[in-house]
Amino acid sequence: MAIKDRIKAILGNIWWKRLSNKYTLATGFFIIWMAFVDSNSMLIQMQLEAEVRALEDGIEFYQKELEDISRQLDELASDPEKLEKFAREQYWMHRPGEHLILVQPEAKP
Repeated sequence: MAIKDRIKAILGNIWWKRLSNKYTLATGFFIIWMAFVDSNSMLIQMQLEAEVRALEDGIEFYQKELEDISRQLDELASDPEKLEKFAREQYWMHRPGEHLILVQPEAKP
């Protein structure tokens, strides 16, 4: 009899009545469905937002790189000495009759 009394006490509780209300159950089901199950769920939206942020960071990075390269190109186009220095350092170009010697630093243990 103690179990039946316990069940009656639980079923008679105001919180049980509020939680077992059909509108409360429907609202809870809807929230769970929209947050986790739906194809446009909250979890998917958060993943997409993180991907958009990463892509926007990439856009900013490449815009800065483009500005740096454009500035460097302007400098090289305006000064022949800088152009020669760049060609020698980056592409190992040399004048006829010159010998190119490459020295690699020793690897530190």
